[in-house]
Amino acid sequence: MTKTVPVLVERTYSASLDAVWDALTDKTKIKAWYFEIPDFEPKEGAEFEFYEPGDAKRYRHHCKILDVKPKELLRYSWAHPSHSEGSSVVSWHLMPRGSATTVRLVHEGVENFSDAGDNFARAKYEKGWNTILSASLAHFLEENGR
Repeated sequence: MTKTVPVLVERTYSASLDAVWDALTDKTKIKAWYFEIPDFEPKEGAEFEFYEPGDAKRYRHHCKILDVKPKELLRYSWAHPSHSEGSSVVSWHLMPRGSATTVRLVHEGVENFSDAGDNFARAKYEKGWNTILSASLAHFLEENGR
């Protein structure tokens, strides 16, 4: 049996724990740096869907909140039901570092999308999450995270 390694991205931001948590859980703020997710609610059992930006709407994401520990953990399932039978889990871990906050994103199970082709390959998730945390979230928190 092959052991899989999750996608892991960790960044520390010069932003308060409250500001980072709000960026991850307030759908108005989420829209500014991540995706538009109108039905997002940070409550265990809540489900939400979103598409990539733009009008193409090729990649539907379906997620279900699995765990919420305010200012500590947000964990949800992640699936692409239009493209794959697979499912994965995304976890956002927050750790205070004085006046800064470290975010550790862990995406487990991306290999479960192997039936969906190259657009769902591990390298795509690694690149995407690195860009989201290093550029999108970083810029948002620089502007709004004090």
